[in-house]
Amino acid sequence: MQINVTVTDPSTTEKATPIVFVHGAWHASWCWTEHFAGYFADLGYRSYAIDLRGHGASEGNVAKARISNYVHDLRRLTMELGAEPVIIGHSMGGLVVQQYLSQYRSSAGVLMAPVPTTGAIGATMRVIRDHPKAFLRANVALSLGPIVDEPDRAIALLFGPRMSDEDASRYARCVQNESYPAYLEMILDLPRAARVQDPLLVLGARLDAVFSVAEIRRTARAYGTEAIFFEEMGHDMMLEPGWDGPAATIADWLESTLDS
Repeated sequence: MQINVTVTDPSTTEKATPIVFVHGAWHASWCWTEHFAGYFADLGYRSYAIDLRGHGASEGNVAKARISNYVHDLRRLTMELGAEPVIIGHSMGGLVVQQYLSQYRSSAGVLMAPVPTTGAIGATMRVIRDHPKAFLRANVALSLGPIVDEPDRAIALLFGPRMSDEDASRYARCVQNESYPAYLEMILDLPRAARVQDPLLVLGARLDAVFSVAEIRRTARAYGTEAIFFEEMGHDMMLEPGWDGPAATIADWLESTLDS
């Protein structure tokens, strides 16, 4: 199976540690190449933005994909690199990173608005409350596509109030179907935080409509750290206005963590 990876070369002296970006549900590598890949290239990082199977330009049937399959896709990529990378995951990609780091070592991990260590049951209840018809259609179809198949609904879930209508609409047109089996695993197959040995940074968004501040705080504490939150930002922190705030926080943390 061919897995697509978008490589962004550093635009200055290359750092020894590469970065791997892992997207969340409904997304693909485009969510990283919009801003983050170039930002970190300017700091000397070579980055690899993966399209998990069935997403973006990668082969595979997304309807049958499981979180363990996504972890396998990530492992295939990291095995090809010449150094242990920093792995940055968003949302479902944050769960993939958590599951990966419970099995394998890396230089460090960053979780951005991740699926919590307590699972996605809270997010499920919020979708049932706010979008009951879409949730019903998703369960009838055994597909997460209906959750984001209407632009206004996708925008409400993914973005905060500072996102321009033009950008929000453009990004909403990029979202795609997501695996129902993977969704069930987000509820039932919880991360094993005690197995993770590498340093982790956990970032949250105050206006996240998917995962709550309390869930992100508990997740950070499960890994022996405290979450950092960004005001006036929605779930897709790497695309939101002010995206350079989380990016700079990650860069500063990596500077101190990788040198220690």
